[in-house]
Amino acid sequence: MWKIWLLFDPRRVLVALFTFLFILALVIHFILLSTDRFNWLDGGRNAAKAASQNSSMPAAAPATK
Repeated sequence: MWKIWLLFDPRRVLVALFTFLFILALVIHFILLSTDRFNWLDGGRNAAKAASQNSSMPAAAPATK
């Protein structure tokens, strides 16, 4: 394994790796922001619809007197 680092400069490899990972993270976040389900910045746009779908209990019957 150490012979690989004789072929490549470790600083350049690490800078390239971190640059690639940062760009990949940005791309993934922008893809998620472009969807309606995973857009955490405009969460209020579909919040009512999502809240009604997440209800596990049926709606309560109105109380009669």
